This record gives sequence, C-alpha cells and structure tokens, in this order.
Amino acid sequence: MSEQAAQAIVGNEQAEVSREVVSPPMKKPAGARAVPKWETDARDRVRAAIRRYSKPLTDLIARDANEGDTRLLITDFLCAGLGYDKYDDLTTEYQVKGEFADYGIRIDKQLVAFIEVKRCSQKLNAKHLRQVQMYAVNEGVEWMILCNGQVWQAYHMTAGLPVVIDLALEADLLSDTSLSTKTDALFYLTKEAFKRRLIDDLWRARAATSPKSLAQVLLSDVVTDAVRKELRRQTNHNADVGEIHRILRGEVLRPETLL
Repeated sequence: MSEQAAQAIVGNEQAEVSREVVSPPMKKPAGARAVPKWETDARDRVRAAIRRYSKPLTDLIARDANEGDTRLLITDFLCAGLGYDKYDDLTTEYQVKGEFADYGIRIDKQLVAFIEVKRCSQKLNAKHLRQVQMYAVNEGVEWMILCNGQVWQAYHMTAGLPVVIDLALEADLLSDTSLSTKTDALFYLTKEAFKRRLIDDLWRARAATSPKSLAQVLLSDVVTDAVRKELRRQTNHNADVGEIHRILRGEVLRPETLL
C-alpha cells in the first residue's frame, strides 16, 4: 500500500472518530424564554438580600422591635434588595389629606405605590389594608404594599364604586418555602419589574383565576348546562338547570367566593 493511501485511511478513521465524539450543539427547548440580563441581575440581588436580612429580621422579632426599627430594615431591603434609590425613588411620610403614608414609591418621578409599615411582631390585617387603601384612593394610585419586614403583601386597586381590591402577591421572608419561591415573588416588587409593569401581568393572571372569578364561571349558563348534560350522560337523570345552579351556589361553592 502506498504511503498516500495509508494516510488517507488514517485520515478517514480520525474523521469518523471525530464525528462520533463531537456532539452537535444543544438546542434550547421549544418555547423557552431567554431571560434578559436585567432580570437575572434583579433576581440575584433579591436572593442575596433575603439571605442577608433574614438574621437581622429574626433578631428584631425576638426583641419585639418597634415600628421605627422595623422601618430601618425595610428601607435597607427596598434599596439593597429591590433596587430603589433612597433619595430618588422613595418618599417617607407622604401626606394625604392630613394623614401620612409611611412610604411612597416613585418610578420616573411618577407615584406608583404606597407602603404601609407595621412593627415586625404585628400581623398584617384588613384594618391596615383599609388604611393604605385610603391613601391610594385619594391619590389615584393603583398599588398598595403592606409590610412588617417579614411578610410583604402587594394589593391592586381598581377604581370604581365600590373599588375592587385584589391580592397580587404575598411573600414571607422567614417561611419554610424555598429561597427560589421567595425570590420569584419579591422580584415583582423590584424597581425593574415595576417599571416594566410586570406586576400588572401577575395581578391579571391571579385575578382571572381567583376563587371569585372561577365561581362566576361555574355558575354561568354555559357551564351549568354542560353540567346538566354530563349528569344525564352519567346517570340518565335530566336535572333542571335552575336546580343545578341552586345546588352549586348553596351547597358546593364557598360563600366567600360568591360575594
């Protein structure tokens, strides 16, 4: 065998080995969303802040710290974790008709949310929500946040008579849920997410699948008629649509979803 022929055989064998060893580039799963750098950075910042402030928060709760001390930690978290500038984006003691909101949040100089702060050992309740709701109604602000350092709740207000209040998210910094779950929730309160109105999308999704919304769908004529047909198929009993509606409303669905 000539030297040229031998080299050609060796070259072909090496090419075959190369084709076997080298894998083709991995393709992204269909429908996978490319996460922009700003979002990755924001999530990393929130995650680091949760780790950083969990111990000081635990200490505040242990000594039953007052509202002023709680506010110091919340201010740090708003800045270090959620990305707000203490001087440009936050305003404290915002006056609304003789009352004072603990914080106002500004995005591009536009007031977008009020924050009502309670001491770290105090559970957030409906009374606190009504308090911050008054500020929001008078100033035409859609978003309200209740916070005691540990629990963060964000509510959306839809103007009208009466106004409609929806809980969009809740996060507990000291709960047993994973760090990833807490980060996912608090990400929507970051300056970057608020600026892009991502929290509006979250609220719409939650509102669309709320117990009240689902109850309204279940009581609709289309659904009750479909239930009647399925009952007839399964039992051979041709139930009255009105009776089905009455049973669903009075015995199946929870009363609070029907308000």
